[in-house]
Amino acid sequence: MSGMEVSCFTKYGRSAASTRQRVLQYLPALEAAGIHVTNHSLLPDEYVQSLATGDRFPSGEIAKSYLRRMRQVLQTKCDAIWVYAELFPYLPALFERFVFLSHKPVVYDMDDAFFHTYDSAANWETRALLGGKLKPLLRGASVVCCGNAYLQDYAKELCRRSIILPTVVDTDVYRLSALTEGNRPVTIGWIGSPTTWPYVQPLLPMLRDLCRELGAAFRVVGAGASAAEDVFPGMQLLDWSEASEVEDVQNMDIGIMPLPDEQWARGKSGYKIVQYMACGLPVVASPVGVNREMVRSSIDGFLAETEAEWREALATLIEGAELRRKMGASGRHRAVQFYSLQSQAPKLVSLFQSLAK
Repeated sequence: MSGMEVSCFTKYGRSAASTRQRVLQYLPALEAAGIHVTNHSLLPDEYVQSLATGDRFPSGEIAKSYLRRMRQVLQTKCDAIWVYAELFPYLPALFERFVFLSHKPVVYDMDDAFFHTYDSAANWETRALLGGKLKPLLRGASVVCCGNAYLQDYAKELCRRSIILPTVVDTDVYRLSALTEGNRPVTIGWIGSPTTWPYVQPLLPMLRDLCRELGAAFRVVGAGASAAEDVFPGMQLLDWSEASEVEDVQNMDIGIMPLPDEQWARGKSGYKIVQYMACGLPVVASPVGVNREMVRSSIDGFLAETEAEWREALATLIEGAELRRKMGASGRHRAVQFYSLQSQAPKLVSLFQSLAK
């Protein structure tokens, strides 16, 4: 097969991890199969940067972005359309239907429970007006790619064809660290964004005490400016950058992913866990959503629910160098087998080829 043209619509550009994970990293494999993808991001990288810094992004620029997207959707010339998340955030379902005016097959992709942004919103007006706004996208899609089973259960009620495409990393890039711990303290690590940092904050008093008592360190990547108020002795706060994110994870010894047992969290696709495992780190995670499937407790790390369980799991790993190595090696093998670009790219290539037929 050759010469297939795909128009892709993402919410953000390359600076957003979601765009890199769900779309951009697949482009070489798709191109090699004769599937050329043109990506159109709704909001610029400066908008994503403003989320981390807390700066206000000009509303006029957002309006221009929406108008530009409307033209792109209505004027697109392609063989298939690929939509990640949604086309017009916080606009009614009518605008999402514009994608079907071209009469081309649509692939809809979600790695978070985007529908809960609306149907579980705190504001009753948002629930009333937008609660079902994503349903037309799923109903009209030729296939829905879901980051996990929770999302697929939702999609199956609306779309006749759905697949699970986990969020993955390139395990040729995310590799075991060549560094040894040496004289540095054992380092607990977390990588994420300002929007997920609140999931960590309830554990900070315990982490502070644990670092002090056992001489450990806590490395935080990407929490944003607001996390500066949370820093304690032994905690290192780093800005995220694409150039350094792999090295930042490699400089950790234990990776953590706390989550509350809530609707939105149950739809998360465990990307942090994949990053940790691919770099050979044991993982401690909340037993919520896909985390239960990804982390085999006492094999790749530990699942911890209560603060006491979190403390016990982390203390066990801090004090057990050989256990860290053994669990990290198990997680690395699991990442390569199930959560790598190399294992999942053929599935996405096959999907688009099936649409061409």
